[in-house]
Amino acid sequence: MHDKHLAQVDLNLLPALVALLEERHVSRAAERVNLSQPAMSRALQRLRHALADELLIRGAGGYILTRRAERLQSQLDDLLPQLSSLFTTEAFDPSEAEQPFRLAGTDYAVNTFGPALFRRILAASPHSTLRFDRWHDGVLDDVERGAIDLVFFGVGSPPSLRSEILFEDRFVCLVSSDHPLAAKESLTLSEYLQCAHVLVAVENGEQPAIDQRLRALGTSRAAVLTVPYHTTALYAIDGTHLVATLPARLVRSSAAAEGRRVLTAPQEITTMTYSMSWHRRLDHDPAHRWLRETIRAAVDD
Repeated sequence: MHDKHLAQVDLNLLPALVALLEERHVSRAAERVNLSQPAMSRALQRLRHALADELLIRGAGGYILTRRAERLQSQLDDLLPQLSSLFTTEAFDPSEAEQPFRLAGTDYAVNTFGPALFRRILAASPHSTLRFDRWHDGVLDDVERGAIDLVFFGVGSPPSLRSEILFEDRFVCLVSSDHPLAAKESLTLSEYLQCAHVLVAVENGEQPAIDQRLRALGTSRAAVLTVPYHTTALYAIDGTHLVATLPARLVRSSAAAEGRRVLTAPQEITTMTYSMSWHRRLDHDPAHRWLRETIRAAVDD
């Protein structure tokens, strides 16, 4: 049926059509769908006009179906379950689903709550697959076009995406044990800016949660080494006077932090908010809702 034709059809007549074809009696059909007998008679007339067929004709023992009506009844037997499924709330059974989950984020997510998340998803949904792509400059565009289901990030997302805060983390400064400031417990902003830094290129060649705040203060730090991963920065400070500014959760979860000094970051850059973000079209998708619930549980582990 063409869209133009479909727009001219009153789909409210469908229950009446089904009842008339199955009951083959106007009064019984009316009772079945809670219509008065005159209302059902009017519905029959409208159906006859719309379908250009009598549908029901009088026979020796009552009404009988025309050949067109018999074909319609056969078609409706196949169509009605499909129509019903359109208006039935979808359910997601993780134990039976074969769902490809596509996530993205930095190695911070992978190395902190990532293991707990992977275990939960693969244990609860053993037939599903999980892909975790690295963060890159176009990752939010990938979410927009549906190539990525959900992304983890520590900076703002476009208004077209849904975002939910997962937790707050604080930044710490990691230095080697022989760094000139290794004996300190914390750094002031002035001390911080006088240091040489290893920078983790999260987005557009910077760590937005840090460097955007410094720009807002009208300043910047001296990045003499840029690396792609937070975990690389942990090792990069060895034998140097570099400062690595990293989230505390990552430092706590990494054995690489042992033997290095952890200092409190300047109060101007001390905290960050970490979130998950997805496209609005997935708000009510059963599989995606289950995924978000699983992420919340994994983060709390």
